[in-house]
Amino acid sequence: MNCPALPKLGDIFLKAIITGATGFVGRYLADYFLSVGSYELYGTTYNEPTPTEATLRKFADLQNLDVRDKATVQHLIESITPDVIIHLAAQTHVPTSYSDPWATHETNIRGTLNILEAVRLANFMHTRILIISSAHVYGAVKPDALPIRETQPFNPGDPYSVSKVAQDALGLQYFNTYGLNVVRVRPFNHTGPGQTTQFVIPNFAMQIAEIEAGLKPPQLNVGNLEAERDFCDVRDVVRAYHLLTTQGQPGAVYNICSGKPYRLKNLVEQMIALSGKNIEIKIDPSRFRPLDAPIVYGDFSALQHDTGWQPQISIEQTLADVLNDCRTRVQA
Repeated sequence: MNCPALPKLGDIFLKAIITGATGFVGRYLADYFLSVGSYELYGTTYNEPTPTEATLRKFADLQNLDVRDKATVQHLIESITPDVIIHLAAQTHVPTSYSDPWATHETNIRGTLNILEAVRLANFMHTRILIISSAHVYGAVKPDALPIRETQPFNPGDPYSVSKVAQDALGLQYFNTYGLNVVRVRPFNHTGPGQTTQFVIPNFAMQIAEIEAGLKPPQLNVGNLEAERDFCDVRDVVRAYHLLTTQGQPGAVYNICSGKPYRLKNLVEQMIALSGKNIEIKIDPSRFRPLDAPIVYGDFSALQHDTGWQPQISIEQTLADVLNDCRTRVQA
């Protein structure tokens, strides 16, 4: 099904809405959009700290908005007439999805449905919508299915991944049924400076920074370090998002990943080596997940074919940048 092409950069200012604009990925995405083209940015945030003046200056308008509220989402989209929507607003923490599965489903599924319905009801057929799903939809896969391609069947293993399956399926349904200009994205693990310590790499880095500062004993508490995961730098991920707003195929789905498995134990040892401290690694059973696939990594050839994208930032650089960011936070 053919959808209208976006105007070329330089023709006009493209209006882009970033939901979850003040979150970890949203902040990087806003900066990247402003660095590469003629965009007029609009954003949503919800229950986040009051944005700084520097953040507010990036946006034509930044609204405190709950994507679960259908009427508010409808008004936002109709009033802006966006060329691009990147739907980042979501509950993204897997352990939280176990403790409160309904809140995860309500935010992720209803929020996505409200975005799609608002565009459909406004008949904005030109609006490119990036639905940010997740590689978690694949779950545990057999070794002969690696690297994971977009054709791999869904096999969700936690409430978060179930919500992402629903988001993904809604995006496809609204393309198939109504011809909306939807592109689905399945990012694998991504990290970088500024990510919350709920996630594994900044959690390790923050513990090391606190040890360096003498704030805790030289003991690093970890979970399952034998797991192997595909990690990308968030700065590479937002570059892929931007490319997909202009070069992605409507109705298609794309993995965003490094194409490499990294054993968590090796990443921990690299960060300890960057510290130079004598740090003991202590396994904490409470940090294990109920279901944890032994090895997960993806294939990004579809993304590379359609956009030319490939990772540019090495895992070594990412780890060093995350550790330095955590040091700065501790010193502050």
